[in-house]
Amino acid sequence: MADVYSVKGEIIGNVELPEVFRTEYRPDLIQRAIVAEQANRRQIYGTYELAGMQTSADYFGNRRETFRITINRGQSRLPREKTGGGGLGKVRRVPQSVKGRPAHPPKKKDWYVKINKKEYLFALKSAIAATANYDIVTKRSHKIQDIKKIPLIIEDSFEKLSKTRDVIQTLKTLGLGEDINRAMKGKTPSGVGKGRKGYKHKGRKSVLIVINNDNGIIQGIRNIPGVDIARIDELTPELMAPGTHAGRLTLWTKSAIESIGKLYDKRK
Repeated sequence: MADVYSVKGEIIGNVELPEVFRTEYRPDLIQRAIVAEQANRRQIYGTYELAGMQTSADYFGNRRETFRITINRGQSRLPREKTGGGGLGKVRRVPQSVKGRPAHPPKKKDWYVKINKKEYLFALKSAIAATANYDIVTKRSHKIQDIKKIPLIIEDSFEKLSKTRDVIQTLKTLGLGEDINRAMKGKTPSGVGKGRKGYKHKGRKSVLIVINNDNGIIQGIRNIPGVDIARIDELTPELMAPGTHAGRLTLWTKSAIESIGKLYDKRK
């Protein structure tokens, strides 16, 4: 059983956790699923196969007795554009020509990584279960000294908060204020990489809020650094375990807990 809190931070009831929260912790599968998820977002590397070849230019090998000839013109024997009146234009297609094909283009590479559906689903369920393990959550450097029990579950009226100040006030009431402040400060990575554009300040991940329906809460959360929000059907291993490290601090609404049991307990 887990306690259910009101938006004022008071315990107003309890709810039984679904079977998915008792899934075995498998960090190896979680890492594999996230790596596959990230790799499959990457665009295929390589040049376009027809780059520089989409032209009507052609090489006319027969230099005599043809409509287009290159003999006695001082022209190189290369593919040329077909201009009007039987003449020849600029050299095309070959690498040394203007808009010609690449001489030695990089080989095509597809970053796609295959993972079985059952493995991916097990990794997701394992990442969900890790959010209810106090020791695993603590190892992710979350500041949860003010939280007595996890997972944190809040009443459904929380989904109706559309103002950022009201959302922040509620999160602080639940004991999440220190962790949000940690994410707001961010961090500066070591090394010369911080001199590059966009590398000097790196954000941190704070609480993940899982809802059942959006009644205005997404608008109230979108400007809080480090805080993410998702519906139960939008959960992914990468969202539950950023950087392949499971145990993200998660706040659930009561209806989300009830719905996630119906959604994942029957899926094998």
